Amino acid sequence: MTRRRRALLLLALALLLGAIAASSVQRREAALGQALGPLTHVLVTRAPVAAGAPLADARPALRSLPRRYAPPDALTDPAVLDGAQAAVALPVGAYVTGASLRTPAAAAVPVGRGERVAEVVALGDPESIVAGSRVDVLVTRDTDGDRPGETVLALEDVEVLAAAAPPAAEIGADDAGAGARVAASLRVTVRQAVYLAAAQSFARELRLLPRAPQDRARGRAGLAVDERLR
Repeated sequence: MTRRRRALLLLALALLLGAIAASSVQRREAALGQALGPLTHVLVTRAPVAAGAPLADARPALRSLPRRYAPPDALTDPAVLDGAQAAVALPVGAYVTGASLRTPAAAAVPVGRGERVAEVVALGDPESIVAGSRVDVLVTRDTDGDRPGETVLALEDVEVLAAAAPPAAEIGADDAGAGARVAASLRVTVRQAVYLAAAQSFARELRLLPRAPQDRARGRAGLAVDERLR
C-alpha cells in the first residue's frame, strides 16, 4: 500500500469515527433532554439585595433551566419587577419568586412581635380569598421513589392580609389548566413563614381553602392523605 493510499484510508477512518462520535453525542443529548423535560426561563439575581431594597438593585437576568427544577412561583418577566421591593434578603444567583416580592399592601400592614408576612402563589378561589378572610393551607408533596405523594393540612385559620390574581408570567404552561390561582399575603409565625417558603419552592402544589367568616374551629393540623387516599 502506497503512502498516499494509507493517508486516504486513515482520513476516511477518522471521518467515520468522527461521525459515529457526533451521532453518539446527539443521542445522549436527546436522551438527557427527554429525561429533564422542557426548559423554561426564570429570573435570577446578579447582585445581592437587602430586604426592603428595590429588586432592580439585584440586576435580575433570565436563566434557562428545566421546568421541573424551577420554583412554582418563579418570575419570568422582568417587567413585573418595576417598583417592586425585596421581601427578604437575596444572595447572588437566587431565584426571583413571587414570595420574594414585597407588595405595597403587605408592606403597609403592621405585624406583631414574632409574626411575619408570607407571600404565596397558590390554587384558590380569588372571589373568596380576599383581605381579611381566613384560610387553611394544603401542601401537596411530590412522589419520592416508591413513596407516594401526599397532601398535608399544613396550616389552619391563617389571616389573609392581601390577595390578588398573580401576573400571567408567574403561571407556567403546565399550571394553566390546574385551576384559579391567587397571590396572597398571609400573617404567620416565623416558623410558618419558613415552612411556606420551602413549600413554595419544593412542593408540587399549594392550595388555600377559604373558611367561613365566624369559623375559628381547629381540626387536625398535620393530617396527611397520600395518592392512595389513605
